[in-house]
Amino acid sequence: MKLDMLAIGAHPDDIELACSGTIAKEIAKGKKVGVLDLTRGELGTRGTAEIRDAEAKAAGEILNLSVRENLAFRDGFFVNDEKHQIEVIKIIRKYKPEIVLCNAVHDRHVDHGKGSKLVSDSCFLSGLRRIETLVNEEKQEAWRPKHVYHYIQWYDIKPDFIVDISDYMDVKMESILAYRSQFYDPSSTEPEIPISTKMYRESIKYKAYDLGRIAGVQYAEAFATERYVAVDSVFDLI
Repeated sequence: MKLDMLAIGAHPDDIELACSGTIAKEIAKGKKVGVLDLTRGELGTRGTAEIRDAEAKAAGEILNLSVRENLAFRDGFFVNDEKHQIEVIKIIRKYKPEIVLCNAVHDRHVDHGKGSKLVSDSCFLSGLRRIETLVNEEKQEAWRPKHVYHYIQWYDIKPDFIVDISDYMDVKMESILAYRSQFYDPSSTEPEIPISTKMYRESIKYKAYDLGRIAGVQYAEAFATERYVAVDSVFDLI
């Protein structure tokens, strides 16, 4: 299967929180989109890895993803080295996405910055034909995505562009709340963490609204680029 876009996150729910509106919008246009989670989020204070597995599956179904995979790297301790790069390269070459979305370059959680650099480096290396990878004993072809975009997460990093997700905010929230173990639930007996508060749940919509307000739309998601993005016409920016 060839994907149009592959979104990669350090943890299950990174994608839903940061760019699920964009994903839902592109899927509605007929694009094939997949998600790759680098870890199972096993160090999370709330829930378990098994619970997160089930929640990620449910969220993927809500978004109507073409595929979702998990590399099961060590949560908190994966590194950007050859071993981990090769595994990411295998996925990139397997699905041949034109666009890759990945973690913020710098963020509150140490895995986000690490994941960002790991994926960015792997996207470049994936295009080098002298790096050989095998899947099911078959040699993979080199493939380099045309674009790598970094979604914005906890920190308010200045975006290079935003995507209007006004018609997909409800789907975004539904996919986020599929992670019932992680977010606000007044009946939960789990320890409270920054993202489990009622205020944080409300802030998700507010953040999307504030981004949209600046651009003149209702709700938006933000992205940073690694290089300039060209458009065919200034009217593409309307």
